[in-house]
Amino acid sequence: MSRKRTRDETLTDTCSKDNGLPLKPTIYLPAPYSDEEEARLERNRCDYGIQMDVQTAKSGKVSRPVRVYADGIYDLFHMGHARQLQQAKNLFPNTYLIVGVCNDDITHTLKGRTVMTEDERYEALRHCRYVDEVLRNAPWTLTEEFLAENKIDFVAHDEIPYASDTCEDVYTEIKAKGMFVATERTEGVSTSDVVARIVRDYDVYVRRNLARGYTAKELNVSFINEKKFRLQNKMDQLKDKGKMFVENIEGKRSELIQKWEDKSREFIHNFLLLFGRDGRLSHMWQESKGRLRQALSPSGSPSRTPSREQTPTRDETSSPPAKTKRRYRRHSGDDLLLSATSRLSQNGIGDYETDEEETILLESNGLH
Repeated sequence: MSRKRTRDETLTDTCSKDNGLPLKPTIYLPAPYSDEEEARLERNRCDYGIQMDVQTAKSGKVSRPVRVYADGIYDLFHMGHARQLQQAKNLFPNTYLIVGVCNDDITHTLKGRTVMTEDERYEALRHCRYVDEVLRNAPWTLTEEFLAENKIDFVAHDEIPYASDTCEDVYTEIKAKGMFVATERTEGVSTSDVVARIVRDYDVYVRRNLARGYTAKELNVSFINEKKFRLQNKMDQLKDKGKMFVENIEGKRSELIQKWEDKSREFIHNFLLLFGRDGRLSHMWQESKGRLRQALSPSGSPSRTPSREQTPTRDETSSPPAKTKRRYRRHSGDDLLLSATSRLSQNGIGDYETDEEETILLESNGLH
């Protein structure tokens, strides 16, 4: 049994004693290094005298775990690495997966500089769920002694030839022995692709790290470039704030429209109350107009009460009206004579305006 499966079964048995239901274990330990006690015990339990081919191993009829070895650099551990190890783990029903990782010296010499140190790469592999054991300082080329020492049954790698200074494919002898099992690469995902992305977007990542507190010295950036990158960061922040403002407005657009409609209805209602036909302003105007009209055209004064003299008494109303005396205008004698003479000359004798004129005239002529 493999290391993880043994621990999983132990935990499952312990958890299922209470209620009889199997419980999934939630605590895992990292995979041990090959020189640690747990890995040595597992290696000693393996009966390497039992040899097998691929078909036998796939049948599941082997009495011990099938020890599969996968090696590599595993720099910037990514999903392509994880998928390759998953395939290696699932090659056989009972697989014990050993992962060999080359150190910095041999890697920098034969392949190139890595981003992560060897210790970082070792530790990254220990926390992959498919790995049962990590072998540090793995050799570049696999020898018979190395395979026997670690009791390796099969080697898992992709089929692309892996060249070195001495041969075109370091797995040539492994393939010839029938110990090679091919895995598939994940297209478009590799350490070189990840590094290429970083180099292509160098300015973006430098600005990103400057914004996160890294110094220009730590990033190996000149003083002028540092100021340029910081200015670009400020511009991007302003753009992001403007974009967020626009998005917030668009998100609240319906709410703003609803509020505007409510306010416009309220405004129209208030306007009609003030300026409408029956509005407050119309009533105020009618009242003001009435007051103005009353001020300009006052009503007539009340008639005076008839005086006591003008009010006829009961006796007066019952008695017949008194005879009115004819009143004559008193004139002087000369005026009357002159007037009578004038009329006599114009109209002839007998046409007098008054009896007094006639008497005066006759007297003056001695005819009366």
